[in-house]
Amino acid sequence: MIAIIDYGAGNIFSVKNALDYLGLQNQLTDDPALLETADRIILPGVGAFPAAMKMLAQKNLIPVLKEQAQKKPLLGICLGMQMLLTKSYEFEECAGLDLIPGVVDKIPVQDKIIPHMGWNALEVQNPCKLLENLGNSSYVYFVHSYMATCENPVNLAAWVDYDCQVPALITDHKFVYGAQFHPEKSGETGLQILRNFAEL
Repeated sequence: MIAIIDYGAGNIFSVKNALDYLGLQNQLTDDPALLETADRIILPGVGAFPAAMKMLAQKNLIPVLKEQAQKKPLLGICLGMQMLLTKSYEFEECAGLDLIPGVVDKIPVQDKIIPHMGWNALEVQNPCKLLENLGNSSYVYFVHSYMATCENPVNLAAWVDYDCQVPALITDHKFVYGAQFHPEKSGETGLQILRNFAEL
């Protein structure tokens, strides 16, 4: 069973709909006990980093997330990916889950529209199980103004070009994965990424 964390700042229903379409057992939850029994965890996210981290803290989800990330696959989506890193500078300096060393800051472009919104082709940097069997298409859908930067380049699995290299998929190469794009809104490519996650 895949637990989708329902903490008040997520695109939870689009994620659930995608998993339902794929026939993958899933459940929306904010119950730490259920996260402990789930096979996999998805941390969605839409909105501002500090507010989302505060919501996780209020629901006592931070300790269980850090613990379970050492035992089972965890996928952060969009803001959920950014929260996997050490800290963010969105509005204020704010600590993240620190599951992958790195920081979150504004996308450093001058001649591009922010937020970065639309379809971009993934460029693979390092092998990653979530990127297997994608076929000929690698286009995925983004909506974000801030981006994550990993301290160690080995944690960057894929990026997209937006007048700079925008990290698109990160991983600790153990259990933790983060997608800046929305796989649940990225057509067959996104669905295959979700299938791959379910098979980890």
